[in-house]
Formats: sequence, C-alpha cells, structure tokens
Amino acid sequence: MQLPRWWELGDPCAWTGQGRGARRMSPATTGTFLLTVYTIFSKVHSDRNVYPSAGVLFVHVLEREYFKGEFPPYPKPGEISNDPITFNTNLMGYPDRPGWLRYIQRTPYSDGVLYGSPTADNVGKPTIIEITAYNRRTFETARHNLIINIMSAEAKLDFPLPYQAEFFIKNMNVEEMLASEVLGDFLGAVKNVWQPERLNAINITSALDRGGRVPLPINDLKEGVYVMVGADVPFSSCLREVENPQNQLRCSQEMEPVITCDKKFRTQFYIDWCKISLVDKTKQVSTYQEVIRGEGILPDGGEYKPPSDSLKSRDYYTDFLITLAVPSAVALVLFLILAYIMCCRREGVEKRNMQTPDIQLVHHSAIQKSTKELRDMSKNREIAWPLSTLPVFHPVTGEIIPPLHTDSYDSTNMPLMQTQQNLPHQTQIPQQQTTGKWYP
Repeated sequence: MQLPRWWELGDPCAWTGQGRGARRMSPATTGTFLLTVYTIFSKVHSDRNVYPSAGVLFVHVLEREYFKGEFPPYPKPGEISNDPITFNTNLMGYPDRPGWLRYIQRTPYSDGVLYGSPTADNVGKPTIIEITAYNRRTFETARHNLIINIMSAEAKLDFPLPYQAEFFIKNMNVEEMLASEVLGDFLGAVKNVWQPERLNAINITSALDRGGRVPLPINDLKEGVYVMVGADVPFSSCLREVENPQNQLRCSQEMEPVITCDKKFRTQFYIDWCKISLVDKTKQVSTYQEVIRGEGILPDGGEYKPPSDSLKSRDYYTDFLITLAVPSAVALVLFLILAYIMCCRREGVEKRNMQTPDIQLVHHSAIQKSTKELRDMSKNREIAWPLSTLPVFHPVTGEIIPPLHTDSYDSTNMPLMQTQQNLPHQTQIPQQQTTGKWYP
C-alpha cells in the first residue's frame, strides 16, 4: 500500500498546520488527503456471507469491478482501469473447492462465477471459500473470504421437488446460462410448458464436464450446457412426447424428434430433445440389497478413524544405528578375513622353487631367457643377430660357416630369411643344358 511521503515520516505538523513554521495545507491538498484515507480504509472489505439452500442452484459472481480498487495505484473517481484480473478459489485449508462447487472464468477481462448445487450433507456447516484475485499487470494480489451458510431446503419450501428434468441446450455456454436474465428466461419457458406451482433450477453443468468435446472455433459454436430443473407436479404431455416410440426411433437414427412445444424454446434456446432426462423420484424403488457375508467379502470395520494429532514422536536413533552399524561390522570382518588370507598365508617364491623339480626350473629359466631376448630384439633392431638364427654348418661340405657380417655391418637391410643363393661358400650344383653338355 503506497502512502504519501508525509504519512511515512509520521510528522503530524506537516498536515495539521501547527509547529515547524505553521505549514498549512491548501483546501485542495486537504481534500486529496481525506479522499486518500477514505479510499485506503474503504478497501478493507469484510467477509461476505451467503445463504444458499440445499438442492437448489447457487450462483455467485466474482465481479472484477469489486476487486479493481484493491490494487495500487488506486483509481481516482471516474477513472477507468481495465487491468486483467484472474481469480483462484479454494476451500480454506485445502487446495481445491468442495465437490459440489465449480468455478469458471473465460478470460482475464471477464467476471468469474462460482456455481453449484449444495447437498444436504453440508447443511449447518459453514463453508469458507478463499478468493484470491491476481492483477496480471501489476502482479498484486487481494484475498477475501466467502462464507457459504447452507440452509435446509425444507425450511424454505424449495425442496424436495420429486419431478426433475434435465435439458441439454446446444447454443449456450455455461457462463452465459448462469446469467440471471438468461436463466430466468429459460425457467419461464419451462414453466409455460410444464405449468408447475414451484419450479427451481437444481443444477447447471457444462457439456465439457460430461465428456463433451471442445467445439471448433467456427460459426460461433457453443460447447453446450445441461440444466436440471425440478417441479412439484408430474411431467406435462409435451415433455412425455420424447418417450414415444416414433421419437425414440428418430433419435436412434440421429434425427430430431417431433416435439410440439419446441417452438416455445426455439426463439432463444436450441434444445437437444434426444438428450432430455426425466426422473420421477416418487416411483424410484430402492435398489438396496442385503449383503450376504461369505468368501471374498470382508466384515464391516466401520468408518475410518485417522490417528489423532497428539501422537508421540518416535526416536529413530536406535534404528539408524542398527541399520548402519550391523552391515558395517559384517563388512569389516569379511575384509579382515580376506586380508589375512591374501597377505598372511602367502608361501613365497623361495618355497615354491624348493617344491619344484630342477628340470622344470631349468626349462622355465630357458623360456624366460628366450622371451627376454626376443623382447630386447623388438626394442632395438640394430644389434647383432642372435646365434640361434644363423646357419652353423655348410649344407654340402659340412664346414663351419663364419658369421655373415661383422659387428659394424648394418643388419637392418638384411632379409629375415636367408636363401641358399645368398649364403657364401656355397657349392654350385651342375645344371643340365639344352645341348646335352654339362657345365660346372
């Protein structure tokens, strides 16, 4: 709440005109101050009480004009503000509304509507609805409480109405039907057709809440609305025409039935007569059947009694220690056993060599030497070739062959496999010529 600067300073002399040089306010300033104080304190609205009857339609409009003055900067008299405002409604202490109460608001620039039909179970129990208004331009909020005091219907002679009829109006949306003048016109048309002594609207439901589909945004199509009304006299012959076999056949073929009183509604309301529902509560037979206890049926345990709020707090320290300490102790014991086996029970290399035969150790040592020699060869190719890869005897004469190259010889260009033509001191074998002569 934004206050004038002199109000924040708390200087009474600034607006009383006494002290500090006797600063006096002009009449215009005095009028502005009084208007500001009146505006501030007039916005503190008290809780609003309403008194609907059980079984009778309840409609409460959340007017945007009522909440516009709640958001700073406060509008001046005659000033028009059109801020987008949305509403959130919930039962006090709960995140949603009661089951019988619905809410609708099409756009942030339209009024919100709370509507529904309270039940007899809520009679005598004040229902407090928290209404929170959001200004979508300034992000300010304002909250008010709506206290719904549901009264017994018998006290007002509004209920019970044993004959109930539900109409489906195709050319109306729920917020349009909730308007008092439109609903009054519809009840007037129904009264002309039905001729009851008492006629009340019991409930209004959007077709979308009954599983209907959202209409296409063409030709100004409407979603439709169900309106249930109740009366104290039996249904008229016009309403009974829907139950004729001819009309039932036409409905099954998706054709409009022939209703004589349809013209009394057609001027303003387009009714789908195939979806009309007529309920006569005087002829309804109780369908209650005594339950026979047997297999698969649990005994009646009575109503659920939740635990009281005065429960003693439970100490989970012991449970935490048991959950954490026992697995840790088991894991530690297993670790110690494994460490003993792996570290303290080793035999060692010397004991292994003592238990191994000498011939096996010799073979193993030779394999190790050959492996080491091959690994050294792969690291450096410029060293002299091992003697194991050189020929020892001449293949013909049997003489010992000296090394093929000296230590300074470049062995990187020497082929890996030596052929007989490359070997020195090799004896030439005579070959047979084509002339029949032999040459050395």
